[in-house]
Amino acid sequence: MYNDWLTIGPITIHGYGVMIALGILAAYFVGERQAKKHGMSPDIVDTLILVVLIAGFLGSKITYCLTNFGDFLKNPMAYLGADGWVVYGGIIGAFIGSYIYCKIRKIDFFAYMNLLLPVAALAQGFGRIGCFFAGCCYGKPTDGLGVIFPSGSLAPSGVRLIPTQLISSFGDFLLFFILIRNYNEGEYPETTGAWYLILYSVGRFMVEFLRGDEARGMIMGLSTSQFIAIFMFAAGLALLWYSRNRGKAQKAAPEEKLV
Repeated sequence: MYNDWLTIGPITIHGYGVMIALGILAAYFVGERQAKKHGMSPDIVDTLILVVLIAGFLGSKITYCLTNFGDFLKNPMAYLGADGWVVYGGIIGAFIGSYIYCKIRKIDFFAYMNLLLPVAALAQGFGRIGCFFAGCCYGKPTDGLGVIFPSGSLAPSGVRLIPTQLISSFGDFLLFFILIRNYNEGEYPETTGAWYLILYSVGRFMVEFLRGDEARGMIMGLSTSQFIAIFMFAAGLALLWYSRNRGKAQKAAPEEKLV
């Protein structure tokens, strides 16, 4: 909505950047607290969050370039600038980067994945508020409840738009509370990562119908994010099946040793 919060000389503090920073800080705080609560290493959590951030930003930028590959080839430098990201690319990049790190360090990837994915949803919730301040990821025009962005926003100004950024933010925060409850109190905490993929994909698929920034690409009549969401949902179902069976095997193992 109003992205330029404060300007001091050549430095301008942007609402988008502030929200991203708050999301990262929240992820560190809650991630460390969760690690201590469940007897896991806060140091590993700190390093993994850094790995996730770097790999996520790279994955997001690479996916953005790939989804606009024709224009990217015409002017690569324009696409390598600050603007242009694909959230799903960031999620995929974060998974790959953290998996490689865990393999190198001989760390249980699934254990830390289940621990940290709730805080990933928390960080995304703050990030979507940042999108609202910047005006990106805006919704379709509406005659009902909507938001009119001022001039200078990334969203069209003077038009009442569906606040898809706030809808997404609410969904991300809700997802955080569902996942953190499942991890802390659920019967199957090992399924937390699977539920992240399933629930996030469903929510993102639905919100995409309300989005108005159509330049983000289409595949077979679906937006790029909707197309990716189908595969992420399927991956979530497969991970749910695997996690349930893995969890049952780990719980049964001590009993078998006692026989």
